[in-house]
Amino acid sequence: MNASAPRPRFGEKVVRLGVRQTPWADVYFQVMDSSWPQLMGLVVAAFVAANALFAGLFLLGGDCVKNLAPGSFGQAFFFSVETMSTIGYGAMVPKTTYASMVVTLEALVGVLGFAVVTGLTFAKFARPRARVLFSERAVITRYHGQPALMFRVGNTRTNEVVEATVRVAVLKDEVSPEGQSMRRLHDLRLIRTTTPIFYLSWTVIHPIDVHSPLYGLDAQARHDGHVLVIATLTGIDSTLASQVHARHVYHPDEVLLNRTLVDIIETLPDGQLQIDYRRFHETQLAAEAPSSLGGASQEPG
Repeated sequence: MNASAPRPRFGEKVVRLGVRQTPWADVYFQVMDSSWPQLMGLVVAAFVAANALFAGLFLLGGDCVKNLAPGSFGQAFFFSVETMSTIGYGAMVPKTTYASMVVTLEALVGVLGFAVVTGLTFAKFARPRARVLFSERAVITRYHGQPALMFRVGNTRTNEVVEATVRVAVLKDEVSPEGQSMRRLHDLRLIRTTTPIFYLSWTVIHPIDVHSPLYGLDAQARHDGHVLVIATLTGIDSTLASQVHARHVYHPDEVLLNRTLVDIIETLPDGQLQIDYRRFHETQLAAEAPSSLGGASQEPG
């Protein structure tokens, strides 16, 4: 990769050469990956297009449908809608063999089409999703006497994520002893990687010691090496009894030095816990800032 070229954000579209890309190459994946408005728009467009096609076929048959005005595309279209949806008001009926064959074909298309749409809608609706919130910024501050990388995850649902596990890795540019440039992933050691019940909030902490891939990297070094912090969380939704997962990527400009996460949990006078998601992403100046990251110069907050 050209070092002077602008770095793409993680998750941006990638130009893939040598791989056949067509709209029908992986329809199921594209539908499941689309948003609900996109799926509904696709269903409506396919429904209108299919009925327009069969309306044209009815018109090609001439006077083949009883009570259908000759040449009326509108009436032919709505007769097609009645046929495909099996409404069948009875005002218009096929009166030739050609029309009966078109009706038979349309009925088959309608049955198969509605079955496919029903299956896709149910699969998309039933797919488990985690309502996990990651703090917009990660911070580097002092923890137990040494620099540490911290970020926060929160469960915005009112149930628990059981046996939640967090993994964090760093992706950065490196040059091998042979002079070969590459992007390498390094797993980060965390103070805690699992929790039996993830209910409110969880502060993920990685101590930056001599064994850390972040050791000695100041802000400029992280930017030049396009160092990405990739966090993933998996667990079992206690209500749905299915596995859920979430991920977030912190780019170099989203990791702040000499800042701490604002406390968002407090105990109310009646003994209840309160979590303030309005301040979930807020940070503040650290009371004690790390002087360096192991040889790296201190950065402004």
